[in-house]
Amino acid sequence: MEQEVERLFARYGAGYKWMALVTVMLGTLSTAVATTVVNVAIPDVMHDFDVGQREAHWLSTGFLAAMTTAILLNAWALQRFGMRRVYVFGLLVFVLASLLGVWAAALELVILARVLQGLVAGVLQPLAITLIYQVFPQRQRGLGIGLFGLGVILGPAIGPALGGVLVDAVGWRAVMALPVPTAVLGGALAVFLVPVRRGAGRRVQLDWLSVLMLGLAVTGLLWSMVSGQRLGWTSWPVLPTLIAVLGLSLGFVARQLLAREPLLDPRLYQAPAFAAGSTIALLFGAGLFGSTYLIPLFVQEIQELSPTAAGLVLMPAGLVMAAAFPLGGHLADRVRTVVPIAAGLVIMALSCLALGFAGPQTGVLAVTAWVALGRVGLGLGMPAIQTGSLYRLPLSRTAQGAGALQFSQQLGGAIGVTSLAVLLEWRALREARRLLPDDPVTKEALLTSIPPELYREAYTVGFQWSFLVLGLVFVLALAAAGRFAKY
Repeated sequence: MEQEVERLFARYGAGYKWMALVTVMLGTLSTAVATTVVNVAIPDVMHDFDVGQREAHWLSTGFLAAMTTAILLNAWALQRFGMRRVYVFGLLVFVLASLLGVWAAALELVILARVLQGLVAGVLQPLAITLIYQVFPQRQRGLGIGLFGLGVILGPAIGPALGGVLVDAVGWRAVMALPVPTAVLGGALAVFLVPVRRGAGRRVQLDWLSVLMLGLAVTGLLWSMVSGQRLGWTSWPVLPTLIAVLGLSLGFVARQLLAREPLLDPRLYQAPAFAAGSTIALLFGAGLFGSTYLIPLFVQEIQELSPTAAGLVLMPAGLVMAAAFPLGGHLADRVRTVVPIAAGLVIMALSCLALGFAGPQTGVLAVTAWVALGRVGLGLGMPAIQTGSLYRLPLSRTAQGAGALQFSQQLGGAIGVTSLAVLLEWRALREARRLLPDDPVTKEALLTSIPPELYREAYTVGFQWSFLVLGLVFVLALAAAGRFAKY
């Protein structure tokens, strides 16, 4: 790999490292935009396919769940197929999946497209860091990763705003096509600028059984969370699935303990700071992706604003988060890591609690400010989680620890979106039954068929409860942050 990188430098000159950086940023930007851009289109998807948010939330959850599992495949894929093949083929699959979403005639096909996008995103995002370490000298790696990280953050910040404009101007299907141009350009550049060779050394054998067990466990858990409150937690489909999830999870952990090269090493969690950091990373992922799911729905369904307005509400929050990240990293180097982490949790809790009192009459500027406040907390806390969690790990296990933290954050996002979708539906249904106690529609849990004014009133309560519970979770997470007090 090093010799090939040297040949690429000889061919393209000293500026090759910047060309390589732009190349991986284009591909990763495409997957990063896809992570959140669909959220502004969910109300239109619901209306187009005549479904509730209980079904439509899989557009977000399916992406995050697939990405969570695929993150653990990155090292094997690079060693087995080589960086260029993985990157180009991954972007090709991503483009085809996006086009499937554009042309899909059924919600299930759109969800499938989102799952395929998530699989590609999970494999490609760690690849970019690997290439940056290859092409940038040690003294400039921080600069390269910083610029790359800024692009990754700005993607989800700008994506919903562009997506909202597209939904209003063309329709929700245009949102699925939004990341395609940058993905095509990134793949085309990669043919010339990304090294092709496979990793050196003994070929790593992928533990497909572990991958299958993990994927089934995550999918089964999310399905059970959605179906449990509708069908009953002890009903025939739900209870056996939960038992199977427990068995698959225990089997996965056992295989990782026995494996020579585990996908996710459980021994990492023996370090108290790493275990605490993983817990908080999971909660931060739930807060980031959960709130990004709820906010566009709230703005459109309750405040009756346009998709463009929903995207614009999220854009300042993403820009604020991008600005807060360097400050969070600076604080992590200057003070004990517990300080920015605890500050981030408190700020996130305040943001969610404030949103818990929002309603149809709340000004859009107030909602925008509260969302942006929460992103300040995320920007302060997330760099410190990386620093504090990896502090006591041996250098040889740092890369695996960083991957495990990313896994925790993505898993938290999938669980957070699902939990909030379930809580929103459950609390709105209870409120609708209180308002219409004898109505057969609410008894059948068909909230989309009740009068519009009652629909808004019921879902307003549902949204308020969802934000309040999320805020309470961040308050409780301060206990885990205390494990960083020594570092």
